[in-house]
Amino acid sequence: MSSPPAAPRTPVRRRRPVWAGRNYTLLTGAAVVTNLGSHGALIAAAFAVLEAGGSSGDVGLVAAARTLPLVLFLLIGGALADRLPRHHMMVAANALNCVSQAAFALLVLAGEPQLWQMMLLTALCGTGTAFFNPAAEGMLLASVSGAHANRAFALFRMAMNGAGIGGAALGGAMIAAIGPGWVLAVDAAAFAVAGALRAFLDVGRTADRGPGGGLLSDLREGWVEVRSRPWLWSIVLQFSVVVAVVGAAEAVYGPLVARDHLGGPAPWGLALAFFGVGTIAGAVLMMKWKPRRLLLIGTLCVFPLALPSAALAVPLPTWGLCLVMLFSGAAIEVFGVNWMTTLHQEIPEEKFSRVCAYDWFGSVSMLPLATALAGPAETAFGRGPALWGCAALVVLVTALVLMVPDVRRVTRKPVPEDPAAVPAATPAPATGTTGG
Repeated sequence: MSSPPAAPRTPVRRRRPVWAGRNYTLLTGAAVVTNLGSHGALIAAAFAVLEAGGSSGDVGLVAAARTLPLVLFLLIGGALADRLPRHHMMVAANALNCVSQAAFALLVLAGEPQLWQMMLLTALCGTGTAFFNPAAEGMLLASVSGAHANRAFALFRMAMNGAGIGGAALGGAMIAAIGPGWVLAVDAAAFAVAGALRAFLDVGRTADRGPGGGLLSDLREGWVEVRSRPWLWSIVLQFSVVVAVVGAAEAVYGPLVARDHLGGPAPWGLALAFFGVGTIAGAVLMMKWKPRRLLLIGTLCVFPLALPSAALAVPLPTWGLCLVMLFSGAAIEVFGVNWMTTLHQEIPEEKFSRVCAYDWFGSVSMLPLATALAGPAETAFGRGPALWGCAALVVLVTALVLMVPDVRRVTRKPVPEDPAAVPAATPAPATGTTGG
């Protein structure tokens, strides 16, 4: 007697896309945790300085103390991340961030923190970020296959930006309810959780990158990678200017315009929230859209970053400013995903972190200077002309980049859509970034 036919197997429903392997999932989850904590902590640090009797200048000094280590240590962090296990550097950096933020929290909760103490602890946190960012971007770029890079990077950035919006909103509410010290303590706990998640990254199939020829030799190799690609160094130079003038407009002029013309800080906070919503909308778009000319489309989407400065120069009413911020947020996210996809496609895996470090270094190198000069520029030329100057610089440097032939020529390379052939947890082949 024949046995009855076996019942058909019920297909197992996956809870995540086939391309979202273990490393990608852990990296995304850890980034969400740290962004929830860090965006609230940035606000908390400013209020901690003010509650200790500091001035707006003191707030700027503490902010500069966080930025300066990025300029000093990013290139070293990138070289080390291509020599040492990246996940070890990420966990160690998270540990430093956790300790420094915990000490900052205790200092504030104990009362009467001194300015130099807050600057020192903030500088330690910035140092951790300088070593973390190149390693994190290299690890992320190596965690997805080429066929799914566009969608993976879009989802990662959408998760980070969403966490940043939520973290800023939650942090502001917590500061009002329980004070900045506890928000800094939550940030320290977030770094601890994120470090624990990153400790479980699977590096068993990571290709051995070799010991290298020394730190200076590795930095030279990274510079050769940047220098040999006109599309790369031209965009890095472009963003050294763009980030500087946009940062000065948002950090210095935006709050002043809101105070003098929009009715106070609330409209400016609303405008920043609309920018965050725009970045999420841009990431959602990029999960479906795969433009062929990666850098041409990306660079065209940098032009809208001139609009917020122009809107502040007019100034537009709150609703107009919010619409401008929404559009510019979506546009820059299109650039961001295309940029990460290009790096993934064009840069050898063993040199990801060094190239990312030069990218980060270029982006932040002029920010402290631009922020410091924003006040004198307003005194010398007036706030309106200074803001129009910020907008004009964004347009000028972006137009110059479009004149570089390689920027117009870089195209998306066809990759077979075979998710079973290349597991997402396997490092991408060497055929060609990220909150703490």
